[in-house]
Amino acid sequence: MRKVLIIGIGAGNPDYLTVQAIEALNEADVFFIPDKGTEKAALRELREEICARFIRQPGYRFVPIAVPVRAKSDDYKADVADWHAAIEARYTALLQSELAQGETGAFLVWGDPALYDSTLRIIQAIDAKAPFPFDYRVIPGITSVQALAAQHRIALNRIGEQVHVTTGRKLGEALPAGADTVVMLDGEQAFKRLVGQGLEIYWGAYLGTPEEILISGPLDEVAEEIDRRRREARDRNGWIMDTYLLRKSDSKPKSDAPPKSDAPPKSDAPPKSDAPQKCDAP
Repeated sequence: MRKVLIIGIGAGNPDYLTVQAIEALNEADVFFIPDKGTEKAALRELREEICARFIRQPGYRFVPIAVPVRAKSDDYKADVADWHAAIEARYTALLQSELAQGETGAFLVWGDPALYDSTLRIIQAIDAKAPFPFDYRVIPGITSVQALAAQHRIALNRIGEQVHVTTGRKLGEALPAGADTVVMLDGEQAFKRLVGQGLEIYWGAYLGTPEEILISGPLDEVAEEIDRRRREARDRNGWIMDTYLLRKSDSKPKSDAPPKSDAPPKSDAPPKSDAPQKCDAP
């Protein structure tokens, strides 16, 4: 029987790989690698570097996947459904043509496969109707949310309070009362709409990599800096992965991270290890 591994590879730093993830890498014969064009070549290269570093025996191979572009209409859910259907069709064809009986294939997922990534959902859909049997396993990974808290040296939750995880697209609807809010997939910098509400922000991009950028402080004071640094980094590298935490300033614990921002990015070259937060596109 064919086997498929969905491996969480962490938030960008290869050191974030767990022992379980490394062992799973060494089980795989074939790695299905998304190809999103030259702009995001560094993301593909990091996956390949992770394999070169941690796989003990040669003989594995890479199969590129040309990832279709998601439409952007007024009907977001319909666009995503069509996009997932197109990806599902490509995955199905590749699993059947590139993975022989008895072989193990792997998908390397930024962060954790269970949090704002569709690979697991698509593999489940294939399993429900594929004309060939296969088994699959999920290996968890360190998320950008955990990396963000670690790099800022803060706790995500306050004592007795909740943590809300959402996307930039949903952020404008409402901030849950009393909850600290973690935001992912924010390609439009939705935090700028919340200036004037007494919030603190802990923001990070390319977390855990040499290109990491950290900014924290009162949102009213640092929103424009985050926006500027984010645009500059995206223009320089062709992509960006960022995550942030918002909380009311009246109960903000002190961060041990740099009060506003770290040193400017070191190079105009794409980072060798990127930040597996999730990209702008879900």
